[in-house]
Amino acid sequence: MPSVSGFDLSETDRLLTTTRAVRKRLDLTRPVDRDVVLECLGLATQAPTGGNRQPWRWLVIDDPETRAGLAELYRRSFGPYMDQQRAAVAAAGGDPENAIIGSSQYLADHLGEVPVLVVPCLLQRVEGMSPAELAGFYGSILPAVWSFMLALRTRGLGSAYTTLHLAYEKEAAALLGVPDTVTQVALIPVAHTSGAFKPADRKPVEDVVYWNGWGKR
Repeated sequence: MPSVSGFDLSETDRLLTTTRAVRKRLDLTRPVDRDVVLECLGLATQAPTGGNRQPWRWLVIDDPETRAGLAELYRRSFGPYMDQQRAAVAAAGGDPENAIIGSSQYLADHLGEVPVLVVPCLLQRVEGMSPAELAGFYGSILPAVWSFMLALRTRGLGSAYTTLHLAYEKEAAALLGVPDTVTQVALIPVAHTSGAFKPADRKPVEDVVYWNGWGKR
């Protein structure tokens, strides 16, 4: 269904509603072409950024030993974090071994086997920033990160936005040679995918949108 903008809304909407955080369905056996990653990153860098400064660098890691080192840092952080998550879910009466927790565990167990890991970085440190400055700081790269994930999706690749390795950011920086003036933003596993994806179960939009003031519907 074309729109007045010329986009096919059905395809655009399908892309936006089926780009999932992919963990268990990442194909750990199929290589990812560097040219495809570069193509997706080229599209990502068209995203808006504060003052058009483009204060980013993108670390692409496909070396097995380096991937394994990052995966070990991720797992070191994952264990305590997931213990807290399981406890919180159980306290709320849920299943502490639900599908999301299971897929998160799978990714932690196999992260080093994912063909490509991407670490988006910002060319500044966050220490001493006010809440407004922090919002602008991360706002200068997060739209590009999401564009990257959408571009991957259109090419049959999956990804997930993860941040747990940042508990050991200094160790990761030493592994990757990142200067101490740079902030790592995330760790994005990239691989071909298996299976089909569908829209997620979400609350009705009317339940989460207010008009002209908090709580006003």
